[in-house]
Amino acid sequence: MMSEPEVMLQLKSWRFFPLSFLFLIIFESICQAFFISAYKSKLSTCNMSNINSLPGFLDNAFAAILFIDDFLENRGTYDFIAKYEKFKVDKIFEYLTLNYLLILFCFVLFVPLELDDTIKEAFDVAYDKIYAFHLAQKSPEKSVKNMKGAKCKRVARTRSIAFVGLYVPGDTVVLPSITLMLAILTHITGCKIIVLTTPPSQNGNMCKEVLYYAKKGGVTHIFKAGGGQAISVMAWGTKSCPNEAMVSIDMLVGPLEVLVIAEKHACPVHITTNLLSQAEHGPDSQVVLVVVGDGVDLKAVKDDISKQCQSLSRREYASISIFAHDMVEAISFSNLYAPEHLIINVKDAEKWESFIENWTPKSIANYASGTNHVLPTYGYVRVYREVSLDSFVKYITVQSLIEKALSTLGPYVATIKTLNFRALLSDLHNVP
Repeated sequence: MMSEPEVMLQLKSWRFFPLSFLFLIIFESICQAFFISAYKSKLSTCNMSNINSLPGFLDNAFAAILFIDDFLENRGTYDFIAKYEKFKVDKIFEYLTLNYLLILFCFVLFVPLELDDTIKEAFDVAYDKIYAFHLAQKSPEKSVKNMKGAKCKRVARTRSIAFVGLYVPGDTVVLPSITLMLAILTHITGCKIIVLTTPPSQNGNMCKEVLYYAKKGGVTHIFKAGGGQAISVMAWGTKSCPNEAMVSIDMLVGPLEVLVIAEKHACPVHITTNLLSQAEHGPDSQVVLVVVGDGVDLKAVKDDISKQCQSLSRREYASISIFAHDMVEAISFSNLYAPEHLIINVKDAEKWESFIENWTPKSIANYASGTNHVLPTYGYVRVYREVSLDSFVKYITVQSLIEKALSTLGPYVATIKTLNFRALLSDLHNVP
């Protein structure tokens, strides 16, 4: 077993947060083995640097992506799938449109019939809630008259993004709900071609729940592929699928995270459930509990962790870090940590945001309350927002002036333009 300082740095080796003091208690479950260690000390400059560093996987990832992209560009999709994927190449591309009735009949109409009615009902309820929330986000035309005779407006041109690609992870665990979170948005904004890529199982079949969500969310094409090859397929296009001029990502998404701020009013069972529901996603998921004051029964939390881990299918991955300080430190820590999910279990929680009160678990927002769960991780909450309708909408700005308004504004424009021209000439004169 590693020493206590090593444990602290391993669990929190990605970031540092300059708090003066931290009460750090670590609970870790590795194959049902638990231990607890407590710290109260200032961290050294060296420790600060280590904790603030991100995992060094990006260089290797970029190299792999460049290889995949070059392979697909020069040799094609089928060759790559045959060489590197886990399933036999048969038909990696499926249509979900009525124009291709035979494949639609085989692949979509039969699949939902195999789903349990309870599952379909749950999916349908989630769809309605998510659709309603995002439909309300549609931006009306915004018009401003900032002087007499002059009008500026911003207009949404949703159909300008004709082709969009959606990626649904499935290598470690299949996440059908992501299909709905993405597809509903593209459906509302009016995208014409919606391509979904997701890894199939080893026998080449796709997750039935993903297909059900895809059809309900308006997806038109599906690729049986995951990883960098799936993205490259959408970028380069194939005989069956068009390519798009712009390929980008909305955010850098890393391991999943949740941070819980709790005080004496918080229920220990609720705390534990919210932490473990995120830790179970994978070995690199981060779960943090910030305890405010002395009111939270940490022993009860630890005991419930031990109890709940016995029933988890992936309990060997569950690890929890617990920081304790006052509310000011807790909020400062949360802002600096910038978690993917923030749960606030304190009195007067309405003053804050995200998931509030004892009865608002993270799983509700993840699946059915209506909000979108495709969120930035890795601390990128500080600079990125969640996926929303704006992710799939392009806006144009329009201005309209009458002659009198132009006469009024024109001289100011001429002055500014002259200054810019002089600056340009000055730069040219300085060129050796």
